[in-house]
Amino acid sequence: MSKKVAVLPGDGIGQEIVAEAIKVLNVLQSDFGLSVETENGLIGGAAYDAHGTPLPDQTMDIAREADAVLLGAVGGYQWESLDIAVRPEKGLLGIRAGLGLFSNLRPAILYPQLASASTLREDVVSGLDLMIVRELTGGIYFGQPRGIRTLEGGERQGFNTLVYAEHEIERIGRSAFEIAMKRDKRITSVDKANVLESTELWREVMERVAKDYPEVELSHMYVDNAAMQLVRAPKQFDVMVTTNMFGDILSDCAAMLTGSIGMLPSASLDANGKGMYEPIHGSAPDIAGQNIANPLATILSVSMMLRYSLDEAEMADRIDRAVDSVLDGGLRTRDIHSDGMQEVSCSAMGDAVVAALCS
Repeated sequence: MSKKVAVLPGDGIGQEIVAEAIKVLNVLQSDFGLSVETENGLIGGAAYDAHGTPLPDQTMDIAREADAVLLGAVGGYQWESLDIAVRPEKGLLGIRAGLGLFSNLRPAILYPQLASASTLREDVVSGLDLMIVRELTGGIYFGQPRGIRTLEGGERQGFNTLVYAEHEIERIGRSAFEIAMKRDKRITSVDKANVLESTELWREVMERVAKDYPEVELSHMYVDNAAMQLVRAPKQFDVMVTTNMFGDILSDCAAMLTGSIGMLPSASLDANGKGMYEPIHGSAPDIAGQNIANPLATILSVSMMLRYSLDEAEMADRIDRAVDSVLDGGLRTRDIHSDGMQEVSCSAMGDAVVAALCS
């Protein structure tokens, strides 16, 4: 039976990079027998321009009916003046919450071909392979009350609420421990339990969950130290599990260890393994429409989609090998280009991955 994929290109470079990922899906269908159907929808600024909302009901319907969602990126300068309730980013937060996508998997893997592209010494980052598991539907991004209010005397004050319930912490903890069981069986839980009561509870619940996984070694680290350690000695980590905001920040930090944020995919999963897959970079409006974006993170997001939600591990392996082959061949988009390598466009990189799949 054919699986359904909702395709949401979004804004900025989202259109360009998703187009290259669809090329890969198409060749897997035509040449290797992959049985999937795709249906496009609008999200973010593009949806606001067309429908006055960053997440139309039609898009949510498409996403709910699909077995997986492939997302490009949302946001751009032209929407920054909108009321916060209808900014493109609200579409992203809304679809995550609407689909119950609480577990965000963000791998940071350094391809050996790109070791020199990292801003850190090769001996520090060579062989890097870590997974950040970020809680995605709770915390300060969703907590209530929130807003901007006027105090006595006329001064304005912005406020947000950081809140986590035990069940939210437990389910992301179990997600992280299950992943650790398939890797090196080590977890670092990142919090700020010395000053934030919500993450004091986070630490308590993680300790409780750990009792059900005696093979996994659990350690704790404050977020400020974790940020420093990611730069100082990143290979000490295997799986990191943390809150929504901390994970947002740390995963971008980890991404740059790999040479480019344009290389890293992500998965956001619900309790049953249905997921939304997207590159971790943003919409990059400054380079949108120039055909210079790196599509590899989006193509690798397709690989994660095939592996985690569509039960097509062999197809995922084909993509991973094709990307590796292209990098071996010296092809680089501008963000990962170095002396002696051949700089190619976004579309040319997509074509190269397709050619490698077929070779």
